[in-house]
Amino acid sequence: MKTFNPNEPGVSNGNYFALPYSVEESDIIIISAPWDVTTSYRAGAHQGPSTIDEASLQVDLFDINVKNAWEVKIGTHPLDKTLLKKNRKTRKLAEQVIEHLEEGKEISEKSDILDVINLASEELNSYIKETALHYINLDKTPVVLGGDHSVPLGNIRAIGEKYDDFGLFHIDAHADLRKAYEGFKYSHASIIYNALNEVPQISQLTQIGIRDFCQEEADIINTDPRIRCYTDAELKKNRFNGKTWHKQCEEIVSTLPTNIYISFDIDGLSPELCPNTGTPVPGGLSFEEIDYLLWMVANSGKRIIGLDLCEVAPGKESEWDANVGARILYKLCIYTHHNHRM
Repeated sequence: MKTFNPNEPGVSNGNYFALPYSVEESDIIIISAPWDVTTSYRAGAHQGPSTIDEASLQVDLFDINVKNAWEVKIGTHPLDKTLLKKNRKTRKLAEQVIEHLEEGKEISEKSDILDVINLASEELNSYIKETALHYINLDKTPVVLGGDHSVPLGNIRAIGEKYDDFGLFHIDAHADLRKAYEGFKYSHASIIYNALNEVPQISQLTQIGIRDFCQEEADIINTDPRIRCYTDAELKKNRFNGKTWHKQCEEIVSTLPTNIYISFDIDGLSPELCPNTGTPVPGGLSFEEIDYLLWMVANSGKRIIGLDLCEVAPGKESEWDANVGARILYKLCIYTHHNHRM
């Protein structure tokens, strides 16, 4: 810290936000997961960690809510570069399956390829779990940075081994409650289904911003007593009828138990904030709305025990998605630090 000046431009040093903290001294650890094998519409999220890292150098580290935010010890777990090669190879196989389905052919005809893809995805899950659990056992908070929204499952599993009971706070345009979407057991569209079915320690799922889901997912939402889904339509209707955002946030936070895991798909935001994400959907939350809600969660007296941020994908001619993603990542980290000091 003697040589670190938060007022000067960030200089790339292998850490997000060019912060000077090692993983050993840090309280919050960012684990990069450059993986978008199962993306069903538009790939690119595997570049999320690298582009957010680059954009994070331009983030001003002062925050109006968190005093001396640059002193929050955020460490960066070293990137396993073999993930990029494995992602590229497995993504090509997944594209064969997706094209096969788009031609109206039977999924069973690609069972051998699906086995390879599902095994690779499970290997990623195991890597994330082992890495996250290592830091959890050192009393550090793991933040998984995707990648598509399939990548946090290992982190959620690790949290389940540490905590007997926790809530999943899910920000997304999609419900992600599809079972093995397109034949991919660990699809980005199946992350919440898998979490609910594999991690029994999850006692509550609170979803916000949901606005694109199928009948099967609606049936799960309407019948599973653990789930409270605040659709984008409900949030907007409440606003149009005069309910303040503060009041809505109070109600959302009240559904969460003592321990909270935050799973943040960037497409939960309005698409002008993430135009290059894999599956953008009209509607969504503004940056100010999600910032206000996250700050209320941080001050709720409940404890944030794990996080992820996924589906940030760069555009060919713009760094906008990464700029927004970097700022969301920073807010998540420093608000978690504030939450732990309460």
